[in-house]
Amino acid sequence: MEFFKDVNFDFLGKKWYFIAFSLIFSVAGVLSMLFWHGIPWGVEFRGGTLVYVKFSHTPDLGAVRAAMDHAGLKDPKIQTYGSADNNEVLIDLAQKETNEQTLDQGKRTIINALEKDIPAGKQDLNNASLLSVKNYLIDKDPLHVSGDDKKYAAEAQAMVDYRDKTLGGVLKSIDDLKPSGASAAAVDSLKDSFFLSDFRVRDVQIVGPQVGAELQKSAALATMYSLAGMLVYLGFRFEWIYGVAAVVTVFHDTLITVGAFSLLAPRYEISLTVIAAILTLIGYSNNDTIVVFDRIRENIKLMRREKLSEIVNRSINQTLSRTILTAGLTFLTVLALFLFGGEVLHGFSLALVIGILIGTYSSIAIAAPILVAYQDWRIEKGKRPVAMPVKGKAR
Repeated sequence: MEFFKDVNFDFLGKKWYFIAFSLIFSVAGVLSMLFWHGIPWGVEFRGGTLVYVKFSHTPDLGAVRAAMDHAGLKDPKIQTYGSADNNEVLIDLAQKETNEQTLDQGKRTIINALEKDIPAGKQDLNNASLLSVKNYLIDKDPLHVSGDDKKYAAEAQAMVDYRDKTLGGVLKSIDDLKPSGASAAAVDSLKDSFFLSDFRVRDVQIVGPQVGAELQKSAALATMYSLAGMLVYLGFRFEWIYGVAAVVTVFHDTLITVGAFSLLAPRYEISLTVIAAILTLIGYSNNDTIVVFDRIRENIKLMRREKLSEIVNRSINQTLSRTILTAGLTFLTVLALFLFGGEVLHGFSLALVIGILIGTYSSIAIAAPILVAYQDWRIEKGKRPVAMPVKGKAR
């Protein structure tokens, strides 16, 4: 199947428009990384604490931020998480210590900041642990089975599981626990010493700064090794200038993708999944580039008397249908992932959406023109034009 037959677009004739387009987005991304937002590393790379808070109502982010400021938590990153009806907020704290004494500090600080009008001597049942509920039942002994700790452990487990797994973690009334399977007497006894806030700290994730620095280094090395491997492979499979052109193209794609994340910060951050997407795009973009290079190499053998610029233009046009088909179908898939994949996959899918668009564009507008530019440079210097002979049979 071909979308385009006998096309003859002058891609090289528009190279200055392509260069201007690439420069605008590349420079904007670099300026953002250097002077505006920096590289928006996720918590896995910079270290810190992520606190997931679920509310019983639609959360007011302004009120949450004010509560954080009042508690002494400066400049936390606060954003909604998941679908709108999930009533969940993600709070990103720049907490660096991760020893035993501070492991629960982020959670405790958030709870203290958000709790209001706490009745004297009562615990918050929405944020109470299984151990707290069990110990209370043992001390209260509402079932009059003194000494039967296993009985109260089972009662507490039933109530906590029902709260977290069935009701989503947030109770509106203590009576909501009565269908949990726990005895009514045990549930009613909680009213004496527990109250209900309108939120629950659902999860806390902590990453230390040393781990984050190591992950940054590993991510950079993984990217550099992949680029070096491509340079070596293409230099051996084609000519070294092909390898240089491919690496420059992939670096261009990576720079624009990371720059886009910087421009969109703090809405999107570079997490481990985004790094995985970028490495995937390095391979994807390089695959498209090799298809064009392979056709250029074949046409050089068949069109020895033609100028290299004409051969490159012809080759890009001949592979255009294949490029549009493969890139278009892949783009539709990742676009669906971005639109319907949920908050957790937004960063990953956004990197793929940007990368596929830029990677397809650069295979046509950046990689191949580099070959022509190098050839023209050699001619201007009075050197022998590079014929780029075939080293192996193209497949």
